[in-house]
Amino acid sequence: MATESDAGDEQARTTAIGKRAVPATSYITWTALALMTVSSVASLRPAPTMAVYGLACVFLYVLPAIVFLVPTALVSAELASGWSSGVYRWVTEGISPNMGFAAAWHQFAMTIFYYPTLLSFVASTPAYVINPGLASSVVFTAVVIIVVYWSGVLLALRGGIGVIAKLASSGVLVGTLIPGALLVLLGVVYLLQGNPSAAPMTGGHLLPAWTGIASIVLIVSNFGACSGMEMNAVHVNELKEPGKQFPRAMFLAVILVLVILILPPLAISWVVPSDQISLTAGVMQAFEVVFGHFGLQWLVPIVGLAIVIASLAGFMTWLSGPSKSLLLVAQVGGYLPPYFQKTNKVGVQQNILVVQGWVTTALALLFALVPAVSNAYWIFMTITTSVYLLVYLWLFVAAYRLRKIAPDHPRGYRAPALPLLCGVGLVASIAAIAISFVPPSQFGGGSPWVFVGIVGGGILLLGLIIPGLLIWLRKPSWQTVVATPEEKS
Repeated sequence: MATESDAGDEQARTTAIGKRAVPATSYITWTALALMTVSSVASLRPAPTMAVYGLACVFLYVLPAIVFLVPTALVSAELASGWSSGVYRWVTEGISPNMGFAAAWHQFAMTIFYYPTLLSFVASTPAYVINPGLASSVVFTAVVIIVVYWSGVLLALRGGIGVIAKLASSGVLVGTLIPGALLVLLGVVYLLQGNPSAAPMTGGHLLPAWTGIASIVLIVSNFGACSGMEMNAVHVNELKEPGKQFPRAMFLAVILVLVILILPPLAISWVVPSDQISLTAGVMQAFEVVFGHFGLQWLVPIVGLAIVIASLAGFMTWLSGPSKSLLLVAQVGGYLPPYFQKTNKVGVQQNILVVQGWVTTALALLFALVPAVSNAYWIFMTITTSVYLLVYLWLFVAAYRLRKIAPDHPRGYRAPALPLLCGVGLVASIAAIAISFVPPSQFGGGSPWVFVGIVGGGILLLGLIIPGLLIWLRKPSWQTVVATPEEKS
């Protein structure tokens, strides 16, 4: 247990949960936080996949936005305007300290298998431009994953949240908004030239073709694609006026996310017939085809570099958010040994990032050297994504309970119809988790019960057993930050 004098010595660096002193030089703007949120949620990567559905891609994103993205953003805006420090604090106040830790763990667990997936895209994009053969080289991909991850850690350790905010802002602008706007502009010019849209744009094609359970999986899977809106709430203390600025950041982020997710796929569907869209070549092939129509092939490498920058910005945002949330709840609740709570002089959770780096390195090497691991990697991603979706169950329950048990607690923003938002968001989250038990096409002809057993066992291990053991093993001596009276439960 930290003594009073010890706490005093650390006051300039870190104090109690929700009461952290932030030097003026560490403040970030609400627009920067909005772009950090956009960076963690939206990108151009899924554009070719959704372009196959033509006009129906609007429905496939608007519905998840209504039942998941908007409820998450509005509820997070209210919670952040009343309780700082992010999801773990909200769940701690609304449910219990142990569930607060579980929420932080579930958010962090997602990143275990997410980084190799994201960074493999970083590897394949420039390879497509320079030497397409490298894009299929697992050794090249593994080397890029390892080098980029550790470079990101070094950058985070040296610069802290200020550097990450600047990188995220510039990355979204350079690698997502500008290329996406260019793609949409060229698509509009293509239509104005009198060319017919490759995909029908009539009202009858607004809904995707119904194919049974596959259609349900397609729709609900986009709920997960909209996840991450709440992640950067852990940085709410870096805003000068959190109560006012965080809701603004959420509203701007929602608008930008929908624009990024919907308009570029539409533009691709206008120019490229669905049977010519390569889902394996991905977004670079789509840009190459669209630019080729206008004789702008020379822009393909530039756009490729820009998209890599955006992906790196998203990586840095994910690197910072969940690991910091885990650090904060561990410091206050003593849920992790002091070794994992160590920070450097700018307050970055260095040991958590380093240990996670060794895990990422091991996964990258296994991915490159063991074919069975590579073949089963999508199963791991399914498991970790489902565990991450558990965060939203606790988020909506906590928000509803806080309205009941703390109705007079000061809030800078109150979400309209909060019980309805929580109910809709909770059902959407449960549906998204349930869909993860449906075997995808990669599972081939294997028994669906085997798939259900693997996914269910993985969710049980990563989502219940591991956090349960950490809660059981916690020690009072591991608490390195003293909670204020209002934060003790």
